[in-house]
Amino acid sequence: MNVYKLGVKNALANPLSTLLSILLLVLSIGLISLMFQITRQLDNKLEKNIRGIDMVVGAKGSPLQLVLSSVLHIDVPTGNIKLKEARRVSRNPLVKQSIPVSYGDNYKGYRILGTSKDFLELYGAETGAGRLWEKPFEVVIGATVADKLQLSPGSTFSGSHGLMENSAESHDHHPFTVVGILKPTSTVADQLIICNLESIWLVHDHGGSEEHQEDEHDHEEHAHEDGHDHEHEHEHEAHIREEDKEITSLLVKFKNPMGMITLPRMINDKTNMQAALPNYEIERLSNLLSAGSKAITLIAAVIMLVSGISIFVNLYKAVRERKYEMALLRTYGASQWQLLLSMLVEGLLIGLVGFVGGILLSRLGLLVLGGYIEESYQYALGSAGIMKEEVFLFIFTILLTIFATILAAVPVFYLNVSKILAKDD
Repeated sequence: MNVYKLGVKNALANPLSTLLSILLLVLSIGLISLMFQITRQLDNKLEKNIRGIDMVVGAKGSPLQLVLSSVLHIDVPTGNIKLKEARRVSRNPLVKQSIPVSYGDNYKGYRILGTSKDFLELYGAETGAGRLWEKPFEVVIGATVADKLQLSPGSTFSGSHGLMENSAESHDHHPFTVVGILKPTSTVADQLIICNLESIWLVHDHGGSEEHQEDEHDHEEHAHEDGHDHEHEHEHEAHIREEDKEITSLLVKFKNPMGMITLPRMINDKTNMQAALPNYEIERLSNLLSAGSKAITLIAAVIMLVSGISIFVNLYKAVRERKYEMALLRTYGASQWQLLLSMLVEGLLIGLVGFVGGILLSRLGLLVLGGYIEESYQYALGSAGIMKEEVFLFIFTILLTIFATILAAVPVFYLNVSKILAKDD
């Protein structure tokens, strides 16, 4: 007797009951796996993006909003701060490194970020094509931006005011030129258009007069006559008064733990700026998100338990309905263990199909969710591999199926073959 074929045929003999058990397993495993994947993706993204940033200094407001906007680039900024005040923080003996960032414009939903080249070093970003910027209105773009917008070195575009894609105000008077494309880093750098700070200041400098433009034109003519190719960066910077320069925030790395203890409180109490600690704020955010994740996982676990009960009920009912066939098999030499094995095949088939379907459902959910996140925040999720938690989930699914099947197969060991064949039972 081929117990494996028998188990498969028995599973297909009651398609509705089998399908119900499989669907319950698919739903529960899909939800649990999706929560595992999202949690891992978010943890990896957050860890990579806040690495090397001990403190963020910006305008007063919500510290979480400051971190989300300045580090993760998924929220609006709390406002601007004066560059000269930020420089005071940078000169503090407890500060090892400070990186100014300034933004407020976008191109097709992707943020245009003004900063220094230290920002690229912070995320280990290197040019895969072209070069880094050397003067205002030259930009390097992240790998995701280049792929989605089909930009290459030499491409030009004009940014739009604000962080939303459908902005009515565009800066056509100051087009940007792509001079480099960054290699993929799996960090926020992949989703950014990056230039120097002067570019951002000049785009939003609406105080230029005709005299200013004439002076600039005369300077260009003079440079041409002298045969020198002066850097536009220096010539533009001279027209922006120091007291008018603003940035969105300052990313700070401390020299030692003492900075973590003293600087944030000093900034919050004695200046008109605020200091936020990314690790602390992200931990708060993770705790908020984990509550919802745990609730969904708990619901999925209950559904999985119901699925195990469904497998038990369906197989137990099948044993009662097939007792005559089982009695016949016993008379033809089948042992109780062979009958049990055929039922295990039936139960394991349900478990395996349910698990595979659940994993596929979780990947589909991750794909849909990733598309929504990328469309809304220009934030791409990584590829979904098999996690060790999913391996444990597979083992648990198989054990649950085996346990439910063995419970349902108990009557097999108490079959009274003679009475069943005589139809006295």
